Amino acid sequence: MTPESIGQFGAAFDDAFFVIGGAIFAIEILKGLFTRSLRWREFLDMIASISTQIPYLLVEALVLSLAYAVYVLLAEQFVTWTFPITAWTVLLAVLAADFFYYWEHRFAHQIRILWTQHAVHHSSRYMNISVAIRFGPLEGVVSAIVHLPLVFIGFPPALIFFGILVVLAYQTWIHTELIGKLGPLDAVLNTPANHRVHHGCDDKYIDKNYGGILIVWDRLFGTYQREEETPRYGLKRDFDSVNPFVVWFSELPRFVGDLNRARSWREVWTVLFAPPSRALNEQPANDSAPRAPAP
Repeated sequence: MTPESIGQFGAAFDDAFFVIGGAIFAIEILKGLFTRSLRWREFLDMIASISTQIPYLLVEALVLSLAYAVYVLLAEQFVTWTFPITAWTVLLAVLAADFFYYWEHRFAHQIRILWTQHAVHHSSRYMNISVAIRFGPLEGVVSAIVHLPLVFIGFPPALIFFGILVVLAYQTWIHTELIGKLGPLDAVLNTPANHRVHHGCDDKYIDKNYGGILIVWDRLFGTYQREEETPRYGLKRDFDSVNPFVVWFSELPRFVGDLNRARSWREVWTVLFAPPSRALNEQPANDSAPRAPAP
C-alpha cells in the first residue's frame, strides 16, 4: 500500500457512507411526508444543518492542507521511524484515531472554548441525517491538534488522516431515529441508539457516549449511558433557532459576552476553560412534552 492508495481508499469509504446517509435521509423525508409528521420548522432546521457546511468546508480546506504539511514536516524532522503501511497498520491507525477522537470529543464537551464550536452540532432539536454534517467552522482545527501525537507514535500522516476520515464518515448513519436498538452491536459500536443518547439534553444523557466508532471507550472510561426513553435533543439552554447564521455561531455571542464581563484573569480562565455548564449557568430546555420509550 502507498499513501496515494490509502487516500483513494479513504475517499471511497467516505463516499460509501455518504451514499448510505443519503439513502437514510431520503427515507426520513419520505416517511415524514407520507405520515405528515415532517413539520415546516424541522425542514428549515435541516436546511440550517446543511448550511453549516459552507463555513466548515471553507475553513477545512485550508486547515487540512496546512495540518497535513505540518504533520509531514514534523515526521521528517523528529520521527526516526514510522509504521509501514499494511492492512494491519491501517486497522491500527483507525483504532488509534477512534481512541483519540473519544478524547477530542470529550474535551469539546468539557472545555468552554472548544464547546463554542462543537455546540453547533448539538444545537438541533431534531435527530436526522442532516445533523451528521452540522459542524462548527473550526472543529477541524481541534481535530488536527488532538491527533498530532499520532505523528510521534510513528503513524505516517497519510494513515492518520485516513483514520480520522474513517471515524468521521462512519458516524454519518448513526444520526437517525429510523433505526432502533441493535442488540449486541449496541454494546460494542456507536450505534443510532447510543448516539441518540449523546444528543440528548436530559440530565442523565448529558455528556455521555462520546465514542466515534467504538462505544467501548465510554464503557472503559465511565461515560456510557444506554438509551432508555427517547431523549430531548439539543442544547441544555433554550436554543431553538433555524436561522443558518444564528446556528453557525450558536455559542459564540454568549462566549464573547462572558469574556467582556470577566473582571479578573481568574474569571477569564473560567470562561475559556471551565465546563460549559459551569460557565454558562444554562437553563433547562423549554420542552416538557412526554417522551415515548426508546425504540
